[in-house]
Amino acid sequence: MIRRTALMGLAALSLALTGCSQAEKPAANGPKEINFSILSTENSQNQEQLWKPFLADMEKQTGLKVKPFFASNYTSLVEAMRFNQVQVGWFSNQSGLEAVRRGGGQVFVRSSDPSGVDGYHSVIIVKADSPLTLDDITACGKKLTFGLGDAKSTSGTLAPMTYLFLPKGIDPQKCFKTVRSANHEANLMSVANGVLDAGTNNSTQLKLLKETRPELAAKVRVVWTSPTLPEDPIVWRKDLDPATKEKVRSFFLTYGTGTGAEAERQRAVLAKLSFGVFKPADDTHLLPVREMEATEALLAARNSGDAAAVTKAEMALADITRERAALEAKTAQAPADAPAR
Repeated sequence: MIRRTALMGLAALSLALTGCSQAEKPAANGPKEINFSILSTENSQNQEQLWKPFLADMEKQTGLKVKPFFASNYTSLVEAMRFNQVQVGWFSNQSGLEAVRRGGGQVFVRSSDPSGVDGYHSVIIVKADSPLTLDDITACGKKLTFGLGDAKSTSGTLAPMTYLFLPKGIDPQKCFKTVRSANHEANLMSVANGVLDAGTNNSTQLKLLKETRPELAAKVRVVWTSPTLPEDPIVWRKDLDPATKEKVRSFFLTYGTGTGAEAERQRAVLAKLSFGVFKPADDTHLLPVREMEATEALLAARNSGDAAAVTKAEMALADITRERAALEAKTAQAPADAPAR
């Protein structure tokens, strides 16, 4: 009896220890649910309807519950990733860079244009019947009202500052009567309705608008177009469970790439989001944005006349230029069948 009791005790202790050990281990298949952040460049209800089929397909293929997280404020998206409120998300290039820098994020794929042409453009728009030209807008005089994007918006703020305003020595706050910062939809509506004289937007947004609301698109016209900007990144948290990463990566890189009716349906879902199929990428995708950012800093330093700031900015830009040159050389030497990065 004593021996039997002792054996039972040992068995119970073994079972308890096994249970504790198992409790300390992470679930073998990782999390069952992820939150996916979406940049709301327009009304979140409209965005939700456009993204719903895509997210449903992601759930079906990955086996994960995918909950959308909409925000029109870029900082909110970065902070949500930083505090693990979201695990994967669609970002603009500038906000994606911030997510990588301080949100624990990592680029793993990028979007493409359904036309097959890589890249998009920042634009400045005016009302269709407005007599304003680009020269009128950059003449300053604090007579016009202007709409910029969010401070972390690539096409809404970074590109026009880098390629238009700073090269001309223009500070928008000193140039215009009023400067407002809002998302693309708000700026477009304000320009179309005459609330703002001019504002920033991008070619992708205008293309989508022509397809969905042609009567509104006809109310504005473009007076300035930037050089080509890189397509948007999709970012996940670096510490996301490896098995979950593989499920998500597989979904993005196979979605809409096949043949037959199902692949055609998937491509139609992507087209409504102004996306082509997704392509492999990593953090080097953000090098052009870092270069724009460094150029902006250099131009601002030169305009301020601060010699020390100019030297520092020149060194930072030179470092990024060398990094980009090394990457281009490495890419040129890669085998022809190597995946694009």
